[in-house]
Amino acid sequence: MYLFVFTLLLLLFQFVNSKNIYNDSNFKVANSKEQVGIYKDSIVKLKDEVFKLSQFNLENNDASIDYLEKEGLDYKTMIPLINDSLHELNNYDGEEHPLIPYVSMNGGKVLINTVKILNHKWIIADYTDGQISGELLIKYELTEKKELNFKLLESFIYPLN
Repeated sequence: MYLFVFTLLLLLFQFVNSKNIYNDSNFKVANSKEQVGIYKDSIVKLKDEVFKLSQFNLENNDASIDYLEKEGLDYKTMIPLINDSLHELNNYDGEEHPLIPYVSMNGGKVLINTVKILNHKWIIADYTDGQISGELLIKYELTEKKELNFKLLESFIYPLN
């Protein structure tokens, strides 16, 4: 009789424990499916955002790449050349930057920070001196001597806080 009761309690314990494990695993699976759905939505949103950001970019602009190739230039070498040339302009003497039409307000230098090459003709860049900041629209061209010429088309400065 004791053996029968002990076996019955053991079976009852196993049944309850198995049921709890089964319910817990079902809950985890349902929760995982919900998370996968959320992650898929996030991936779609991020892909859309990447597509929007890459629209005005030399690397994704087939017409600009074709233009450069017809000129005998490789856009993969042009991108670092343009970036380096613009950042080299930060090494200037005096108070006035060669491209930026504003003078530093804190006695330092106004420097070009970020450069985004839009196509085979235009660049957007931002600048700062630590206190003031703004953005530039720059036109560039490569001369026959393979030198880069930059021309400032438009600029603005953000108001001080």
